[in-house]
Amino acid sequence: MFLDYVKIFIKAGAGGNGAVSFHREKYVPNGGPDGGDGGKGGDVIFLADKNLTTLAEFKFKKHFRAENGSNGAGRNCTGKSGEDLVIKVPVGTVIKETESGRLLADLFEDGERYKALTGGRGGKGNARFAHAQRQAPGFSQLGETTEEYRVTLELKTIADVGLVGFPNVGKSTLLSVLTSARPKIANYHFTTINPNLGVVTMFEDSFVIADIPGLIEGAGEGAGLGHYFLRHIERVRLIVHVVDISGSEGRDPAEDYFKIRKELAFYSEALAATPEIVVAAKSDLITDPEAVDKFEKATGKRPIVISALAREGLDTLLTVIKKAVDELPPVGRMQAEDDSPLDGIRDTDFAVEEVEDGVFEVTGGLVDFLSRSVTLSSYDSFSYFQKVMKDRGVIDALKAKGMKEGDTVVIADMEFEWLE
Repeated sequence: MFLDYVKIFIKAGAGGNGAVSFHREKYVPNGGPDGGDGGKGGDVIFLADKNLTTLAEFKFKKHFRAENGSNGAGRNCTGKSGEDLVIKVPVGTVIKETESGRLLADLFEDGERYKALTGGRGGKGNARFAHAQRQAPGFSQLGETTEEYRVTLELKTIADVGLVGFPNVGKSTLLSVLTSARPKIANYHFTTINPNLGVVTMFEDSFVIADIPGLIEGAGEGAGLGHYFLRHIERVRLIVHVVDISGSEGRDPAEDYFKIRKELAFYSEALAATPEIVVAAKSDLITDPEAVDKFEKATGKRPIVISALAREGLDTLLTVIKKAVDELPPVGRMQAEDDSPLDGIRDTDFAVEEVEDGVFEVTGGLVDFLSRSVTLSSYDSFSYFQKVMKDRGVIDALKAKGMKEGDTVVIADMEFEWLE
């Protein structure tokens, strides 16, 4: 089964909780805190694998989760880190954030990796909170929780040359005689329903040709799944535009040419600007001896005339294609604006807003991190929470917004009354 477009859910592993523990040993009273830290959660990583050619693995499995970190333990034992989740995808896979459409990565080469999500940090054990003024902290830090994200995977075939044209104009037959590829060939429309790749070897050099399913009018807008097929020639250096010069389907080859050009332009200006060679196929079926001249007069394009079945004109076509491929630069990868993990920086930013008279709300990554990792279960834990808010500038920001004694401060799902 060939699949080139899927949407999946990914989630990094949560961090393990820090432990609250005190050293207990015979003849050692007041041994002190020895709670260990929690383990880090596993990352989510995408890996390009040249042995894969389709996204079919994701047809039924949609949710992917990395392993959570283990909790810390006494005797200063740190919890085990969760295993990273490595998701293998074909070379040429583009990863986007589904909600925003933001490009995250273009895995263009075999073995290329992209870390999409970072595992949650392990919480600190109570041993980490001990100091001269707090020698026996009775609290620890919870492991950092993680969120689930939805990403879109698009497979864009990596080839040098792309064959385009209406259904049943002879593209698959041409691919089969130029390369060792064996696409399905029959005399009916949409015989080809998936992209096919073939390799041409000439003079100890080679290039890859991609044959996409035949396009129909409206393909650029999605008719006949055209927008799915066209993505497979976005990376090609050269377009080989195949027309049925014999008109054996009852269509005018010049009109076919202009219709396909219109669809390419509608789909992408960059694709429409790709260098092009026009091939007049099925010359063995020509009944009008002036068919080629009429096509050239109507389009301004002098086609290379071939018959794939009769093996006529193929050497000339290959020579022209090879020369063009050698002269044209390869199409590069799609550039992501920011290749940082999807979840980004989670614990430094915050914002303060007066939501109503005397009520101030603090939001942002810092607040989310603290609310998920600190349990306000004792005076010690609350003192730690308050110290972090002060050290990170939250208290100063609240005062700058006009907070005064007796006002209410909302942080996550907690409310506090401010007292000087």
